[in-house]
Amino acid sequence: MEDLNRVSPGEFKKLTKNKISLVLDDVRSLQNVGSIFRTSDAFAVEKIYLCGITGTPPQREIERTALGATQSVSWEHFPDIETALKQIQDQGIEIWAVEQLDISASLESFIPEKEKQYALIFGNEVNGVSEKTFPYLKGGIEIPQFGTKHSFNIAVSVGIILWDFLMKQGNGNFNEK
Repeated sequence: MEDLNRVSPGEFKKLTKNKISLVLDDVRSLQNVGSIFRTSDAFAVEKIYLCGITGTPPQREIERTALGATQSVSWEHFPDIETALKQIQDQGIEIWAVEQLDISASLESFIPEKEKQYALIFGNEVNGVSEKTFPYLKGGIEIPQFGTKHSFNIAVSVGIILWDFLMKQGNGNFNEK
């Protein structure tokens, strides 16, 4: 780990994070949850909000794909997403859904503001982001697709969105973190 210039989970928790949090809305796959933790560690995400039926650490299936990221990434569980979104909103954080909605902007046209804090909601693998989130949304972001399928795996979506988001905010040089 030293050769790779990696920090310990304790050191990671003390680092300045990117101004982005993730909200997982009834995500049923524990492997997806673990993968999202791992990606969140790689992109120095502020926090993950695990809502509804979304699995929480420690669970073997989450740890298998998280590879220890559940120890480095801050997270909190809420039995219902509305409570989480109210807390996020009360902190002045702008909430966006990553979903195919009438109000969604295509990812290439969405430009996040550099100093603004964002929370991005990723929904259930089958049903997407629940309608009860709509009153809290500033808007939606949709990832363009060109094949026969109409969605990406949630863990893949998280990686695409975070990379694009942080590049647009000018946080692309992660070695300076």
